Amino acid sequence: MYFQHSAEIWRDYPQLVPGALYVDGITQEASVDAVAAKFVDMARSRLAERTESELPEIQAWRRAFAKMGLKPTQYRCAAESLLRRLRKEGSLPRLHPLVELCNAVSVAFAVPIAVIDVAKVCEHIEVRYAAGDEQYFAFSGESEHPEPGEVIFADRMGMAHARRWTNRQSGLSAVQEGTSSALIVAEAMHATALADMPKLIASIAAELEIAWSATATQVLLSASASRFTFAC
Repeated sequence: MYFQHSAEIWRDYPQLVPGALYVDGITQEASVDAVAAKFVDMARSRLAERTESELPEIQAWRRAFAKMGLKPTQYRCAAESLLRRLRKEGSLPRLHPLVELCNAVSVAFAVPIAVIDVAKVCEHIEVRYAAGDEQYFAFSGESEHPEPGEVIFADRMGMAHARRWTNRQSGLSAVQEGTSSALIVAEAMHATALADMPKLIASIAAELEIAWSATATQVLLSASASRFTFAC
């Protein structure tokens, strides 16, 4: 299996810095409360100084969304949505521990992170422009078709595992109780992303080792080394 961004995405967003991890041996029994709290406290410290929309990481994604023709205040990247919830409600949603860990890291770094159950993916995931005939399953179970030209996470069968790039993941491949292996993808576009991304993926890898005794395969991707291949 592999993950990559299309050549057209790299052409249009040369500032993109993605990091990815593959991990096996995940269970729902692990506890990540303490480490998640550490990362959430980092986010709270940043939010005490400015709102999420003022963070350079979020501003970079707002510019990308505007370039895609999306209103940044209507469609937010996942990290901005989580930070907004944290600022307004004081906490993040309680879900699967792997998702809780990645959400906490996401708000600490203000970078969107996708967590995908690879058992629900056919052969590969490519971040690419939609043709419009792909199928997306919302968390409600309803089926949708992405708009032509929309940036999606697509597999070989044309299933869209995320819509509007980092805005909304699919319920089809969301991590659930029976998930045992996952692809974790972080994407950034801000000025210091090249320095920040290795720290982000290393932080996740270290916590996977502690919580699940799982050694993750991790990689920093680029236009010249755009494919992450992993055995699952």
